[in-house]
Amino acid sequence: MKKNSIFQHLFIDYYSATPKYLQLANSIIKSISEGKIKKDEILPSINELSFEFEISRDTAEKGYKHLKKIGILGSVPGKGYFVKNTAVKKQLKIFLLFNKLSPHKKIIYDAFVAAIGDMALIDFYIYNNDFDFFKRLIQDKQNDYTHYVIIPHFLEGGDNAHEIINTIPKDKLVLLDKLISNVTGEYAAVYENFEKDLYHALEQALPKLSNYHTIKMIVPAYTYHPQEIIKGFKRFCQQYAFSYKLVHNIANEPIKEGEAYINLMEDDLVTLIEKILATKMKVGKHVGVISYNETPLKKIILNGITTISTDFQMMGEKTAQVILENSTEHVEIPFYLTMRSSL
Repeated sequence: MKKNSIFQHLFIDYYSATPKYLQLANSIIKSISEGKIKKDEILPSINELSFEFEISRDTAEKGYKHLKKIGILGSVPGKGYFVKNTAVKKQLKIFLLFNKLSPHKKIIYDAFVAAIGDMALIDFYIYNNDFDFFKRLIQDKQNDYTHYVIIPHFLEGGDNAHEIINTIPKDKLVLLDKLISNVTGEYAAVYENFEKDLYHALEQALPKLSNYHTIKMIVPAYTYHPQEIIKGFKRFCQQYAFSYKLVHNIANEPIKEGEAYINLMEDDLVTLIEKILATKMKVGKHVGVISYNETPLKKIILNGITTISTDFQMMGEKTAQVILENSTEHVEIPFYLTMRSSL
């Protein structure tokens, strides 16, 4: 059986975090906009797509149904799907690069995708805080994208990240979550000011923190978290005369009355709470707990965990906004303190 010629225009990247049904749909839209697939042309069958790309029939059908929903494809029972509309407006094609996909990053992603609209083509990649992979992805993907949205957090090796980022045309660049020094030119950014905002959030908590003599921040020795968070923590403790300590392994740290803890990683929060519960001390009375980044469960655990967090929903929406408005604005998304009984 002869292979459908349309397959030469379709592509799925198995390294991409973009759902395969969207990759398929975006590939078809791109081919239509470039005139490679014509109006009324019959597309490969669900079975052919499933076999060619080694995807499930449900995935292939979901891609077609998405295109039918937005008016690109039509279907005829017994004949399959065909190109109904080739009047595809000039589309945004976005290279979206996250350091990881945590619950908080998923909020950013979902808010961004919802705000940017159905007609944007998004290629989504995750580099797992690995600078070499980050570098390779950017070098390999510099083709016909209209925008590059990048979150730059690394476990190690990121000192020269600006050199890689500076190879991207600045009118196409959006730095997300964190600014990088030495990135030149006029570019957009939606970011957190980690040092300033952590300091100010702790200031808001000062009336409760004053019940404790020592504040300990739980920071893994090997972390992607910005050093500015630690700078803000130390500056606050020095300014208000708290004893303080950076704890790299909470499992080995003795829990003492009169101490307040700030955790950055969710696993450390679990270990911390387990250790406190193993004593006769009470959270919010003998030992204080502040957790970095809000999650729904923290509203419930131990009658509520105090959190310091940014607005991830707003971060995603503002990123879409600067792209849609073709802006080079730098938008700072502040932290906010949510006081609960753990402090």
